Formats: sequence, structure tokens, C-alpha cells
Amino acid sequence: MSGAAEVQFDGLVGPSHNYAGLGPGNLASRGNRGLVSEPRAAVLQGLAKARAVAGLGVAQAVFPPQLRPDLGLLRSVGFSGDDAAVLWKAQQEAPGLLAAAWSSSAMWTANAGTVSPSADTADGRLHVSAANLSSALHRSIEAGLTTRMLRRVFADEALFAVHDPLPAALSDEGAANHTRLAAEHGETGIEVFVYGAEGPRGSVAGGVEPRTFNARQMRSASEAVARRHGLDPEGVVMVQQSPVAIDGGVFHNDVIAVGDRDLLLVHELAYVGQAATLDRIRRCYEGLGRGTLRVVEVAAERVSLEDAVRSYLFNSQLLTAGDGRRVMVCPEQCQRVECVGGLLEDWKRDGVVDEVLFFDLHQSMRNGGGPACLRLRVVMDAAQRAAIPAGLWLTEERYAALCNWAERFYPERLSAEELADPGLVRVCREAKEALVGVIGL
Repeated sequence: MSGAAEVQFDGLVGPSHNYAGLGPGNLASRGNRGLVSEPRAAVLQGLAKARAVAGLGVAQAVFPPQLRPDLGLLRSVGFSGDDAAVLWKAQQEAPGLLAAAWSSSAMWTANAGTVSPSADTADGRLHVSAANLSSALHRSIEAGLTTRMLRRVFADEALFAVHDPLPAALSDEGAANHTRLAAEHGETGIEVFVYGAEGPRGSVAGGVEPRTFNARQMRSASEAVARRHGLDPEGVVMVQQSPVAIDGGVFHNDVIAVGDRDLLLVHELAYVGQAATLDRIRRCYEGLGRGTLRVVEVAAERVSLEDAVRSYLFNSQLLTAGDGRRVMVCPEQCQRVECVGGLLEDWKRDGVVDEVLFFDLHQSMRNGGGPACLRLRVVMDAAQRAAIPAGLWLTEERYAALCNWAERFYPERLSAEELADPGLVRVCREAKEALVGVIGL
């Protein structure tokens, strides 16, 4: 791939960002249910992080938020009348449905879809499969809009193939359960798909399954994505997520493992049959004939599963900066958990990473989304990058314009009671219309 680079597409937090606690198995989301949110702070925190990543010499773009509320959802379940009547009735009779209609969870673009770059696919195009996110109502309503957006962003069919979401029975959560490893971004790599259940019946290999939370990703979905992307079966590894990890709050693989090029960081409780699993990944990578894969396994004795989830250590962005340095972009919580802070210092000393940066993302973190949740990684060559709508690239001028836009339209605070306010509907619509003037999409 000529001039290949990994692009970070960050989702802009929407103006309806709120704490409804809708994420099954997401401990932060459930634990902070009912808190008053700060949508303006949330979007500005995400933009500050994205700007810093761009400053590292990493290609950085943004995706627009989806329009909320989804009044079509509320009308489809029997609420009728004008917008104000629909909102009021839903709040009185079904506040959970109202919260789902207002959810701004599309900001976590690691769940937008799964991406395979041209170097890995049979037809030499970049393939994207939009995720169906069928394990939760508030996320499943994103799939149609996400697919349309992806087709606008990756529009040139000579360069890109954007696939519809899989049937809802095959639960698919996108890139949050997918890791690509390669010696260099533009070279052929291996793609690691992590699943919790085998298929639509929720069965798990060997009869081992979580006891507290349902597994979100199905192996049958991951296999379908690999087939439709035209991946070489020799370069695909299917990995079963540990039920212990799922029950411990690891609702996606990106809460327990992260990789970049020839480096994989993983907690020892991440996978079923961990030693054999990591050996399979190593052997598959080394079959490429481009060196060895470095696997850094973090012992539970060093960082407990609870501390890994609490800090979101593995939900950090692991990046190759423009100058070749390996950088970790971490939430501030990693500094506050002593064992995690110490581990990061050791990783710098031992050359695992060259630099660690910390960011205040507490608005997203309270809903269970860290730095890695907020971005979709897309390896693209020079021609593919040139085909992306120009308004999506995060330049200094666009960063300033987006900050001004957020200051103008976003509520400073938002409570559950305000979700029935038709005035908030107007604010969200006006914000969406004004955003077109900033990013042109």
C-alpha cells in the first residue's frame, strides 16, 4: 500500500450525551446511571484528545454525531402525537425507551464497524462492515445511520467496499472486538477476531459461558465479516473471550487488550486457554515472514482484572507517531490507579512504549468509553485518504470551529428529566444543521 498510514476517525460526542446506564455488562455505565451529564464538556474533552493525537503526526479525522432523539423509535412502539406529546408520554410510561431514543452512544466509533485494509483483502479494496450492535436497543438504532454515513465517507467504490450490517441474530459489535497486527501498517497483516458466543443461540465453545452478563460478539458474526472482506483464512485468528473477563466488566475486547503493528498488550485473563491462544496468534503473525510479534502479557497479580477495568488501561490508544515513536494515549484514570501508573512507568523504562499521554475524558469514561472507544482505526493509502471528504480532517482551523460550534449549541448540563423537553429537540436539530457548515457532511 503506497503511502499507507493509520487514520484515527473520532466520533464527536452528541449534544444529548447523558447517563442513562443502558450498557449491559458495562460497569461504569450502570454505576453512573442517573448522574447529571455535561455534554459541552464531553465533546470538548474528546476534541482536545483528538487534537493532541493529530499533533503527534497521526492522521486524524472526525465523524459527525447522529441526530437525536430517534422519534421514529418512540412512534414505532406506540407513542403518538406531536414531538412534545411523544416525549412526555414516553417519559411517563417508558423512560427506558425514552433514554434509548436520546442515546448518543454512536460517539464510540470503535463500534461503528470492522475495517480490513487493502493489504489484507482479496480485491485490494478497503472493506468496512457496519456493525449491527443488536445486543442493546439503544445501540441497534445506530446501524442504519452509521451505514449511510460510512457510504458517504468511503464513497469511491473503486477504493472502498462498505457492507450492510449483518442480520440482527448475528450480534456484531465492530472493531472493539477486532485487532489487526502487521510489521508496518501498509503491509499484509493478520486480523484477530474476539468473540464471546458461538452463534445466535448464545452457545459458547466448550459450554463455558459468562454467568452475570451476556457475551455481545458472536463467532458466527466475526466469521461472516472475515468472509465478506475476502481475508485469507491463513491470516485470520478467531479467539474466545474469557467468560471471567466478561463477568468482570470486559464487555468488549478493547477493554482487555490493545495492539499496534507488531505489539500486543493483553491482560492474562483476556482469553479462554490464554497460553495456547497467544501461541496461535504468534504463529499466525510469524507466518507472514516479517519478524516476530511482541506480546506483553500483564499478570493479574500485577494489575487485577478489577483495576484493568477501573482504569481502562487497555482501552488506551496505542499509536505509532509520525516520527515512529510508539505512544499510548491514556485516560487520567490510569494515573489514579497506583498499580497501573507503575506499570506504565515500567513500560516506558523497558521500551515497550516511548511516551504515555494522559487526558481528561471523564464525561465519556463515566459512560464506559475511553480513548480507544472514541475512535475507529482505518489503515489507508494515499489515494484512499485523498478520497475522504475534506471537511472531516481535523486541522487547527477545524478544531477551533468545532469548539466554537460546541460552545454555541451544546447544553452545559443535562438531566434525565430534561429528555422530555421539546426545546432540547430543537437544540439538537440546530446543532446538526450548523455542523454541516463546519465539516460539510
